[in-house]
Amino acid sequence: MRSGDKMKEKSTSGKFSLVPYLLKYKWNYLFGIVILLLVDMANLYIPQFIGEVIDGLAEGALDRSGVNRLLAKLFAAGAVMMLGRFGWRFCIFGAARGIEYRLRNDMFRHLETLSARYFNSHKTGDLMARFTNDLSALRMAVGPAVVTAFDAVVMTVMVLVRMVAYVDFRLTLMAFIPLTLVAVGCYFYGIEAKKRQTRRQEAFSGLSDKVQESIAGVRVLKAFVQEDKDFEAFEKASRNSMEKNLSMVKLRAVFGPALDAVTGISLLVTLVFGGRMVLEGTVTIGKFVAFNSYIGMLVWPMIACGDCINNFSQAAAAFQRISCIFREKPDIVDKVPGGQDIHIKGEITLNNLTFTYPDGETPVLKHVNLQVKAGEMLGVLGRTGSGKSSLADLLLRVYDCEEGALLVDGRPITEFPLAVLHRDMAYVPQDNFLFSDTLEENIAFGLEDRIRDHPQLRASIKRAAKAACIHDNIMGFPEEYRTLVGERGVTLSGGQKQRSSIARALLMDASVLILDDSLSAVDTDTEEQILENLMHLRRGKTTIIIAHRISTLQKADHVAVLTEGELTEYGTHQELLERGGFYAHIYEKQQLEQELNVV
Repeated sequence: MRSGDKMKEKSTSGKFSLVPYLLKYKWNYLFGIVILLLVDMANLYIPQFIGEVIDGLAEGALDRSGVNRLLAKLFAAGAVMMLGRFGWRFCIFGAARGIEYRLRNDMFRHLETLSARYFNSHKTGDLMARFTNDLSALRMAVGPAVVTAFDAVVMTVMVLVRMVAYVDFRLTLMAFIPLTLVAVGCYFYGIEAKKRQTRRQEAFSGLSDKVQESIAGVRVLKAFVQEDKDFEAFEKASRNSMEKNLSMVKLRAVFGPALDAVTGISLLVTLVFGGRMVLEGTVTIGKFVAFNSYIGMLVWPMIACGDCINNFSQAAAAFQRISCIFREKPDIVDKVPGGQDIHIKGEITLNNLTFTYPDGETPVLKHVNLQVKAGEMLGVLGRTGSGKSSLADLLLRVYDCEEGALLVDGRPITEFPLAVLHRDMAYVPQDNFLFSDTLEENIAFGLEDRIRDHPQLRASIKRAAKAACIHDNIMGFPEEYRTLVGERGVTLSGGQKQRSSIARALLMDASVLILDDSLSAVDTDTEEQILENLMHLRRGKTTIIIAHRISTLQKADHVAVLTEGELTEYGTHQELLERGGFYAHIYEKQQLEQELNVV
């Protein structure tokens, strides 16, 4: 197993932890911190060297060679700092970017394993915010915050030790006492910052979701002239985000000047007591200048302390939101271990099937008994909400029903691996989704191979497009099969999107093909041609056609009529007409409508 797979396994099983990701880059952090320590040590000696130059010149104890020697030390320290800062940035910031990259990949892979229930209850904008804003906050915590935390602790200790060893203990103590207030302030700042940051990220999620939804539905907004009302809703979400961001800004605006005030008090103490010690001869001028430089060096750790707390507060809120994704487990999983060498023949049996959605209370399918032999074509008719699409969802295991209620080839559907079901069952949904890519890539989407790698697939793609009656339309486009369809296929008509989706399913040549109201946007002549092609191409393979038009179903071997989730009629086209029930009524009504349209 590869190291990346091991890391993914650890991060997605049980409680989510960043430890596997940090361990992946342990050497980067180790080398980066060692280099950072060397940089801080080099920085620590610069005030001392300056102080020695001043004292040596003031006392006449330094000649030209001595000054040159101290200047060489200063340049050497500067060179170490310059090269070292590049080194620790490369190691630590590089590790942070790598962790963000792997974490984003693992989040996306885990999301793809989750069931429909999760996406029904989580908005796209909120998930997008977790992939952008929250991951960025975590990257700041494992990158810049590591540096600031190191400097806030180690640099402070090193500077204080140097101040005591090189200058004077009493002066150091007097200057440091005001700085103890920082520790108390940082504690309360961290608590409040985490609360405000959580609200800030939630507001950002709401804003992202609003923008995504408005852009996706812009045609509907314009059609119903709702731009102004939608803008008001957007403005409300934007104002909420702004207010939550300002709450963080206000908190920093208070904390930052407070740090400056504490630093100023320390400098004032240094000037008053240090100046007196210089006059008394207890401390030399050079050491006093160096001491003031050390006080200035303490300013960065104090600022780093605030930044560190801010970054960790943001990361803590982001960590909780990202953890929620990894803690989610898929509802639909392989219940019986097995390989992909199994192949579905196409026999489907519904055995007293009753199904209720996980978040529902009323069954959408009730005691349905039905058998489709391998190679048959089954038509499914029913009013809206009668359970037709729910039946398709169960066949694809988007949801699970009671064990034994749905059999494929005489075995419970749960005994087939999901990969086998999705390989051997092609599906054309009601909402035909096309990706922002070329037409040929969209049609070849269900194949394991991509066109760019296997150009010989183009002949098969054209055959599938011809069978779906979309080939002539495609050849009329300027770029033909390499035409970009835009986001969600926005540049195509409804009928063109439907037929492209049918071509995609036909290209898979699956044992079972499910068409969920997939011919509703095409004219009757095109529909008849597609059905003729299906009869020819799908001979010996199972096809299930869900539709509202009788013309789509009359060539099926059998037709099942669903009424409020119950199977109320079943038989051939002719048998159902002779029965004079719902099917016959719909047929007569549609025949009359067709005659009126002709007239």
